[in-house]
Amino acid sequence: MLTEEIFGPVLTLLRVPDLATALERINESPYGNASSIFTSSGGAAREYRYGVEAGMVGVNVGVAAPVAWFPFSGWKASLDGDLPSNGADAFEFYTRKKVVTARWA
Repeated sequence: MLTEEIFGPVLTLLRVPDLATALERINESPYGNASSIFTSSGGAAREYRYGVEAGMVGVNVGVAAPVAWFPFSGWKASLDGDLPSNGADAFEFYTRKKVVTARWA
């Protein structure tokens, strides 16, 4: 299991046998800031976006929240305090948001 959350231009690669194992490995982490999948399968993208425990999810994009006005919505230990930190999100006490950014060629 990955035990630290780092920020910066860093790419972490873990080789796993299938998507179900990948989701299991990601979701066992105490962190849930952002995650991306690169695929040509709509089914895999759909399974990933609904199954991954991360606040910002990318499909075929390297940065899950590419513009500054997207709300920060980290999950689990990636959230500092009780609420997401930007703008109106600070008032949405009982909402668990997920931002999904996708690109299809």
